[in-house]
Amino acid sequence: MSNKVTSVFWTAIVLCTLAVIWGTAAPANLETLTGNIRTFVGTNFGWYYLLVVTLIVLFCLMLIISPYGKIKLGKDSDEPDYSLSTWFAMLFSAGMGIGLVFWGTAEPISHYATNAPTAETGTPQAISESMRFTFFHWGIHAWAIYALVALSLAYFKFRRGAPGLISATLYPIFGDKLSGPLGKVIDIIAIFATVVGVATTLGFGASQINGGITYLTDIPNSFAVQLIIIAVVTVLFMFSAWTGLSKGIRYLSNANLILATLLLGFTLVVGPTLYIMNTFVDSIGGYLQNLPNMSFRLAPNNDSSQEWIQNWTVFYWAWWIAWSPFVGIFIARVSRGRTIREFLTGVLIVPAVVSFLWFSTFGISAINLEQNGLADIAGLDKSQSLFGVLENYPLGIVTAIIALCLIGTFFVTSADSATFVLGMQSTNGSLNPGKPVKFAWGIAQSSMAAILLYTGGLQALQNALIAAAFPFSFIMILMTVSLFKALRQDSATAAKQMKRKRPRERAIYNEMSQ
Repeated sequence: MSNKVTSVFWTAIVLCTLAVIWGTAAPANLETLTGNIRTFVGTNFGWYYLLVVTLIVLFCLMLIISPYGKIKLGKDSDEPDYSLSTWFAMLFSAGMGIGLVFWGTAEPISHYATNAPTAETGTPQAISESMRFTFFHWGIHAWAIYALVALSLAYFKFRRGAPGLISATLYPIFGDKLSGPLGKVIDIIAIFATVVGVATTLGFGASQINGGITYLTDIPNSFAVQLIIIAVVTVLFMFSAWTGLSKGIRYLSNANLILATLLLGFTLVVGPTLYIMNTFVDSIGGYLQNLPNMSFRLAPNNDSSQEWIQNWTVFYWAWWIAWSPFVGIFIARVSRGRTIREFLTGVLIVPAVVSFLWFSTFGISAINLEQNGLADIAGLDKSQSLFGVLENYPLGIVTAIIALCLIGTFFVTSADSATFVLGMQSTNGSLNPGKPVKFAWGIAQSSMAAILLYTGGLQALQNALIAAAFPFSFIMILMTVSLFKALRQDSATAAKQMKRKRPRERAIYNEMSQ
């Protein structure tokens, strides 16, 4: 695959640079514009986000139970590159990230104590709702978005030999037109959405690292400190990217997994273990029972509920859509040789269940402290809520430091992996993008994160995310249609081959019988 820098790279990097310059020169103007776009999209297209994401879920479930589920992501003779347990571990790594650490405590406690979806805050009903809606935001819907992009990329790359580009997944619809401006526009939209999605996550990471440091020391929680954090971590992940994918990302991913498992296991044991496990199981039942209602819930006659849906559900759907090229490429690369049924079942269920256990452990620990008057977790800044919980358990300082290290390594691995994905997407699908290209994307995404924090903090991150994800959502609709069309062609071709083969098989059988 060519490692040549393409016009897609130059166009996308110029767009990112202009956005950074705009945010530096006129931060208030950029904040106002992104805020207006977020309001417009949330108000007028909230129904669209809910409908599109739910249809993607239904499409994935249909593929699991349909005959298409037998089709392999690769040649019919290909076997999986990784064992089932290793593959599950990789899916777990993909499911873990800064967002899970940031919102693991912050979202359940917010829904329970300050901003319940429908129930009265502080009540047992609010606890059930907080966990149910948290599961909804981080469950099957999120992973169906990732699965669709990953499945499309893996199918066209490994079975049809297409480049690992988003535009290449639309060949059954547009054909050779993708070699012209249309294909470039599609890839540029995907790249820009990915940059904003990753920058948003890095912004959350910098904010939480700063929040943790402030909670433990006298260092203030400010943009200046967050800028220093971004600069330090940028140097670290650029060094990791410079050493190569196999070295840097692999070592840091292993460190992530160990730290996350230690923190989760320790909190589960020293926290209200029985309460956590009871709520975990009960919330899964409530989640499955209420899934259809939550999937289509818009509350058109209740302004406060509409605002809640826009601030939470629409925000999350936009986040997952913007992140899907990044996570999708990672999942696709490790899934060659698996059938579509096996792939979708694993991707939809395994990371979702791990996320449910994570939220149950940290969310219920926070709610339990709040219920018993032992700590005011809800009164803390969202970036500090995790540290507020850990402080109330044994070895609080040690676990807080582990949490900071976990966030830091997630920061590095997310940015490190993103530089590779962005480099690949902007060099015509090269599996070994040049170091200058990766360096440029590393600077671009860190600069974008810094500018978004500068223009309006966490709110600006959310605003930019919803604005950037909107155009890519249309590409995802096209990917769904394209993949279905390709699978039908694949199935029809297989049927024709089988018809041609059967007469020969009967002739051979007759000869042997005689």
